[in-house]
Amino acid sequence: MSEAFSSALPEERDQARPRVLGLVCCLGIALLGGCRQEEAKYQPLPVKVQQVKLVTYTPAATLSGEIAARADSDLSFRLSGRIIERSVDIGADVEAGEVLARLDPKVQEADVEGAAAAVQAAEARLRQVASVFERRKSLLADGFTSRRDYDQAEQDHRSAQAMLDSAKAQLATARDQLAQTVLNAPASGVITARHLEIGQVVQPSMPVFTLAQDGPRDAVVNVQESVLAAGFTEGVEVALLTDPNINVRGEVREVAPVVNGTGAVRVKIGLVQAPPEMALGSAVKVTAYAKPQERVVLPWSALYADAGKPSVWVVDRQNGTVSLRRIEIEAYKNSDIVIRGGLRREETVVTAGTHLLRPAQQVAIAEDQQ
Repeated sequence: MSEAFSSALPEERDQARPRVLGLVCCLGIALLGGCRQEEAKYQPLPVKVQQVKLVTYTPAATLSGEIAARADSDLSFRLSGRIIERSVDIGADVEAGEVLARLDPKVQEADVEGAAAAVQAAEARLRQVASVFERRKSLLADGFTSRRDYDQAEQDHRSAQAMLDSAKAQLATARDQLAQTVLNAPASGVITARHLEIGQVVQPSMPVFTLAQDGPRDAVVNVQESVLAAGFTEGVEVALLTDPNINVRGEVREVAPVVNGTGAVRVKIGLVQAPPEMALGSAVKVTAYAKPQERVVLPWSALYADAGKPSVWVVDRQNGTVSLRRIEIEAYKNSDIVIRGGLRREETVVTAGTHLLRPAQQVAIAEDQQ
C-alpha cells in the first residue's frame, strides 16, 4: 500500500492521506478496546458476603384455627312429641334454666291426671282397710276376734299401702314426663346451632339446639402429623387474625387419637384467661414453639439453585475464588433462610451477586464490607 501511495500523483496522495490516517486510527482504537476487554474479563467480580455464624433459632409452626367453647353440647328432649314453641334463636345468650322450646303436652297432662286419680283411689282404699285393721287389732286384744281375721286385715292394710306407694310413683313419673315437654338450658351460654323448627315431630335424643356453655375457651386447630411429630412443646401463643395485638398464652389440652381425612389431627388448646375479644367462632392464629437450637441464618439473596437443589456460593479466602455448596434448609422465613447443614463455622458465603458467578471465579469483597 505504501508503494502505491508513493507512486500516486501529488493530488491523489493529498486526497488519499485522510483515508489512510482514519484507517490507522480505527485499527488503534480496536486494538485498545480488545486489550481493555481482556483486562476486564479477568477482573474480580465485587460481591457482598457474610461469615457463617451459629445463632439461636427457635423453631415455630403457625396455623389458623377458631375459638370454641370447652363445653359444647347438643340439647334434646327425652321423649317424642311435636314442637309447639321455640323461644330462642342462633346466637342467643341464655341463662341456666331458661326455657328454650316446648312440646305439645296433651298426652303427658292426661297421664298426670290419670295417675293423680289412681293416687286418690289408693288413698281411699288405704283409709278403708286401715279402719278395719285397727278395729280387728282392738278386738283381738279383747278376745272378740280370731287370729285369722286379724292376719287377713293386716295383709289387706299392707297391700293397700303398697298400692298407694305404687300410685304415687306413677304420678311422679307422669309429672316428670310432663316436665320433659319443656326444654331448659342446663347452663348459661350461647346457642350456636338450631336443628328443628316449630311443628316438627322429634324423637327422644334428637338434637334441637347446640349450646356453647360459658366458661373456659379453647382454640381448635387441625395439625398435620409432620408438624405434630416435630415436638412443638415449648409454649403456644394464640392471637386474633383481625388484631394480632390481642393474644394470649395457651396450653395443649387435648389431641385427637385419630387422623381425619385430610391427614391432620384435631388439637384443642386451652386459653389461659382468654380476653373478651376472643368470642366464639373468632378466627385466630396459633403459633407453637419448639426448643431453641443452634442454626445458620442467611438472607434469601444467598440462595442459589444447583440442579434444582438449594445451594450457596462459598468464598475461598486464600485465593478469592468461589464454589457451589449444597445445603439443607430447615425453614424459610420472610427475609431469611434457616440452614440445618452443609456449612461450617467461619466460612464465607456470598449474599449478593450470586447470579453472576461461576465455579472457580475470582471475586472481590465489596468496599463497604472491607
